[in-house]
Amino acid sequence: MAKDRKTLTEAGAPAMRLPCTATVLVDDDRVRVTRFDFAPGAETGWHRHGHDYVITAITDCPMLLEEPGDGTRQVLVPAGTAYRRSEGVEHNVVNDGVTVMSFVEVELKEPTAGAKSAVSPP
Repeated sequence: MAKDRKTLTEAGAPAMRLPCTATVLVDDDRVRVTRFDFAPGAETGWHRHGHDYVITAITDCPMLLEEPGDGTRQVLVPAGTAYRRSEGVEHNVVNDGVTVMSFVEVELKEPTAGAKSAVSPP
C-alpha cells in the first residue's frame, strides 16, 4: 500500500517528509536486526510487517503512527523499553518529536526445519 509521504506545512501546503535511515545489523535465516534513526519529522514510509517483531527503543521515541483508514495515534516508547507485535501490522511511523529518535527492530523469521544456526561472538 503506497501512500504519499506528504504532510502539511504551517501554510497548509503539502510538504514531503524525509525518510528515516535503516541500517541492517544482522540478517540470517532466523532474524533480521535493523536499527532505525529518525530526524524530527522523518518517517519509515507505509509498510506491512511480514514477520513477528520486537522493537527496543534506544532513545525516547515519540511516535506518530499512521494506520490504514486514515487513523493516527501518538505513542511514547521510553528509551530502554521494548514491545512485540505480530506479523501483518501495517503503518507508517513518524518521529513526532523535536530530537533524533532511534530504535532497533528484531524480525523473527520462521526457522527452517532441522536447520542449525551458528552463533557468532560479538
